[in-house]
Amino acid sequence: MMQFPPSKILDSLPKQFFASLVKKVGQFIEQGYDVINLGQGNPDQPTPSHIVAKLQEAAINPVNHKYSPFQGHRYLKQAVADFYYREYGVSINPDKEVAILFGGKAGLVEIPQCLLNPGDTILVPDPGYPDYWSGVALAKAEMVTMPLKEENNFLPDYSQLTAKELANAKLMFLNYPNNPTGATATREFFEGTVTLARENDICVVHDFAYGAIGFDGEKPLSFLQIDGAKAVGIEIYTLSKTYNMAGWRVGFAIGNESVISAIELLQDHLYVSLFGAVQEAAAAALLGPQECVRELNLLYERRRNILIDGLRKVGWNVNAPKGSFFAWLKVPGGFTSEQFADILLEQAHIMVAPGIGFGEIGEGFVRVGLLTSEERLTEVVERISSLEIFKK
Repeated sequence: MMQFPPSKILDSLPKQFFASLVKKVGQFIEQGYDVINLGQGNPDQPTPSHIVAKLQEAAINPVNHKYSPFQGHRYLKQAVADFYYREYGVSINPDKEVAILFGGKAGLVEIPQCLLNPGDTILVPDPGYPDYWSGVALAKAEMVTMPLKEENNFLPDYSQLTAKELANAKLMFLNYPNNPTGATATREFFEGTVTLARENDICVVHDFAYGAIGFDGEKPLSFLQIDGAKAVGIEIYTLSKTYNMAGWRVGFAIGNESVISAIELLQDHLYVSLFGAVQEAAAAALLGPQECVRELNLLYERRRNILIDGLRKVGWNVNAPKGSFFAWLKVPGGFTSEQFADILLEQAHIMVAPGIGFGEIGEGFVRVGLLTSEERLTEVVERISSLEIFKK
């Protein structure tokens, strides 16, 4: 059989770090071990029943068996606008300021191709969601990382960017509540971001994937709640986390008209449109009863408390995340993040994600997902305690 080599652009894509983790875990499961998988970000709860019912109803309608409008149904864009006004007090023009996405990840990977030319600079958080790097590679852009350090509450320090980096930058990714650190952004930080973007002609892309998940009574801020934010950027929202719709592949971008127009132009060439029944279900999620969202948030907070309190009791000095469904835990001295993750997998049969997989500054931490039951998280604490690594 002939072998056809991949293109140079495919060869330039970053290696999928987490694929090797999944393979490693699979080997332990095949050997019969009971592995508790905390390494991935796949919601473990079902989609709320009223959303599923709307999909079932809409799937029968022959109208949805045809091509949908290439840029999405207007009723879904209106639902997005209504959702943002209700939740954040942000006014959105559904006709010019909303792009329907095939999941948030698609938008994040597409946006560098929409706005950057080869050699342009994009500012990317480190540690950060690895698929940001994929968009950079596909656009043949240059990446400048912004370290997220514990001493700065995992917010980038813009004063550390050089004048040349700011002059060359065309795009910036931010993500709060943050994956992987669980940090949240302050109003002051976002206000400084708007000022920086305006002064340096930088488009801000705020990844708001975990916007619904905030703890201790604090509702996460939307970037678009800040005066002037819409003029300098967009926000990308996914229904995957808020409504446990990860497999449904539906999200949206909102904000600056020129950026939304560019996204829709690219998507016109890549796709037809989302299945109409999924769009109807998405609108039902955004406009329907929101008690399911509040209950989910409380579930993650209970899980967070069980894990963090338990680990502290066994001697692991860890900080509690302020949002998202991840905890970012400092590795004990003497181990790299990969070494410590291997110990947990091999000796306690717990999978966590090494921090180095999220960028160089992620070294020294592991990411733990709150995506299993309270009973299993209690068992995680017991298994880690039995290793006696943190014995006082």
